[in-house]
Parts: sequence; structure tokens; C-alpha cells
Amino acid sequence: MTDMSYRELRSGEFWRRIPAYADVDEPTFLDHLWQQRHSVKTPEELLETVRDLASPEFIRDARLGFHRAPMAVRVSPYAVALVDWSDPYHDPIRKQFIPVASALLPDHPRLTFDSLHEQEDSPVPGLVHRYADKALFLPVAVCPVYCRFCTRSYAIGPDTDNVDKVGLAKTPKQWQDVFAYVGAHEELEDIVISGGDAYQLPPKNLELIGNALLDIPHVRRMRFATKGPAIMPMKLITDHAWVDALAGVVERGRRMGKDVVLHTHFNAPEEITEITQRAMRLLFERGIFVRNQSVLIRGVNDEPERMQRLVKRLGYLNVHPYYVYMHDMVKGVEDLRTTVQTAIDVEKFVRGSTAGFNTPTFVCDAPGGGGKRDVHSFEHYDRENGIAVYAAPSVKPGRTFIYFDPIDRLEPAARERWQNERVAGEMVHEALRRAGIGDASLVIA
Repeated sequence: MTDMSYRELRSGEFWRRIPAYADVDEPTFLDHLWQQRHSVKTPEELLETVRDLASPEFIRDARLGFHRAPMAVRVSPYAVALVDWSDPYHDPIRKQFIPVASALLPDHPRLTFDSLHEQEDSPVPGLVHRYADKALFLPVAVCPVYCRFCTRSYAIGPDTDNVDKVGLAKTPKQWQDVFAYVGAHEELEDIVISGGDAYQLPPKNLELIGNALLDIPHVRRMRFATKGPAIMPMKLITDHAWVDALAGVVERGRRMGKDVVLHTHFNAPEEITEITQRAMRLLFERGIFVRNQSVLIRGVNDEPERMQRLVKRLGYLNVHPYYVYMHDMVKGVEDLRTTVQTAIDVEKFVRGSTAGFNTPTFVCDAPGGGGKRDVHSFEHYDRENGIAVYAAPSVKPGRTFIYFDPIDRLEPAARERWQNERVAGEMVHEALRRAGIGDASLVIA
């Protein structure tokens, strides 16, 4: 008998079990402005919100975690209400947004804050031009929530105790430099508008950006990227001006023969409720196509059955699973990373469980700026020492890119080898040799 439970979405006023939300009615909880105003940003606010649902030990652990995290913390009431506070240490929502010191692991010695080297591929502030015909536009540096695993922890959100953030193009005047660059490069047909998060763009700025890019003749495709539907879906229900602005850009693009879509970011099946279903239905009725990009996260979606449930649940809502990324090699979140082999195993299980167009591609965004590589497409994978070697001939020909598995997932002997810098260097060079790479100077890692 086929398991149909992925269609069973959480419903009712589930948020009322959170002490701070016990008297919050549905119209208030669905108000996106109320959600923003009541987001949790400090340990004190977390304690005030959940009160005796969380143990004093957990709150102390979280307090230390807040202090050590590279990302600021901001968690919407919706996300707080989805956490199983009877077991917060194992909860997949908590793991993504609320750090605890006891779970933190030492960083892999090859980790960096800007692991994808986006700043090196940025010709003007706020624009990353890596692929021949595509560019990434970063017009905003804030998000409705801050994900612990953010690949742009070097720039997104306020400064933390551990990281001073790099500036992006955050003003309309700076955006003009981006539009001028895109207009001067006829090869650019595809623009991703991210950040930060497009959810945080006021409607007038969303329209400004969308229409300015549509006015450039050679721009054919545009994607607005947002985590919002996963952690604050009610904005799509109650912020009519924002949805109207997005729909207006989509409709104008369609009249011009240009493709404008929304890209979002669900990671766990628990993030999807009946509120989500209502929000996605509104987008569907407005003709707004939605794709999803997940990150493969330890303890969140790295078990095959959980990823399968997420994929099926997304398809049920007319959200097309597009990518599942290997967790980027950023600092401070080693406890969330998985191995390349895990991605291979999960992908093998998921493929064939639904239609091909609803089956995501599992990719490694190659550290150092190699772009997205199918996880299976490595030149060599040393599973024992956790070293996967990729090439990107159409992105940066002649260069090689290495993804390193988290050390704690390796056998004890391999973990010990990584403690010796000379031995670690020899392991990397041997992996390159087996990949057929003769000149290690070509390596970006």
C-alpha cells in the first residue's frame, strides 16, 4: 500500500501551545507584520516565548550557542511554533535556526566564510557573475529568518560576536551600477535576485528591480529567491501588496515572452502546513511558478525517507523540487554538514518515487567558485579521507575544486590523519593525482 501520509498537513491553531502565543487568534498569527515584530532574536526572547516548554539546561546551551554562531539569530513565531519543544535537541526546525553550544563541532581545517568565493566573482557590489549567461543579484542583506547554515554568513544580517559582515548593494543608487553592468553584458540572459531575501524587498523595490531587468532586452529569465514561504507563509496570504507586485512583474514578463519565477527553500517536511498550502495555492492561482532548493542538512533531511517525504509534499503543493545542495563549507556549522556519499545514497532512494520533473538534482556547489556540479560527477572521491575532487570545464576551465566531508563522519584513523597538516596535504595531493590532476597549483579549495 502506497504511503499517502505526505498529504496530511498540520492544521488548527497549533501555535497556541507556545506560552507566548496561547491567546493569539488566527487573524493575528497570520498577520505578517505581527510575525516580524515577534520574531525571536535573543536568548531572553526565546525564554520569554517558550518559558517552561524548554528546560533551563537547554536555554543555557542556547545562550552559549547564540554567542558562538557566525549568523545572527532571528526565528519567526511560525517556526518557533513548529518546533517540538519536548525534544528540541533533535528537532529539525530548531537545528536550522537556533544554535546550541553542545552540538558545535570544530571546523574542518579547509573551511572559510566565503567558501564559494563569491566576492572574487563580483564585478560590482551586489552582483556575482560566475556562469557565462547568468548572474546573481544581491540587493538586500536581511532575511525574515537567519539560517545557521547560510552560505553568505560573511555578508548577511547584522555583525555578530565572531563576524563583521561584508557590505552588499543595498540602495537603489547602488542597484543602478548592477543594471548598467547587466545591460552592458549581452551574454547575461538569466538573473537571480536573492540576498538576503527577496521577501524583505518592499513592493515598490521589487517592482523597480523586476521592471528594470525586464527592460534590458537580452535578459530572458528572472528568479526571485526567498526562504519566506517555508518560515513565514502567511506573508503571501496577508501582504497583498507584495504578492501583487510580484504577480505584476511575472505578468509583464509573460507578455514580453520572458520567464519570471519564484525560488524558495523548504528543508524539512514539518515546515509545510495547511497555512503553507493556502499560500502556495494563492501563488498558483496567480500564475506564479515556484521551484524549491533544499540544503542537505544532518539531522534535518539526510535520511532517505525524510527527503522523499519532503519531495512528495512539495509536489503535492505544486512546488517543484529543483536542487538539493551539499551543505556549503562555511564556518561554525560543522555539525550540520553531511558527506558526499550521504547525498548519493539519498538521491538514489528518492529517484523513481515521483515524476522526473518533481525529482530534485543533488548538487555540490563546488568550493572556490566552480558552480553547481552533480554530486555524482566527481573526478575522484576518496571516501576514506572525505575528499571529493570536481572539475567545472564550462565555468572555470583548467581549475579543480575540492569538497571535504566533515571529519567527525570519518573513521578514527582518518580523523587522526587530518590532525597532521603535512599528512593532510599529502592526502589532498594523492586525491588530485588519482583524479588525473598533475598540477596542484590549479586547485581551488
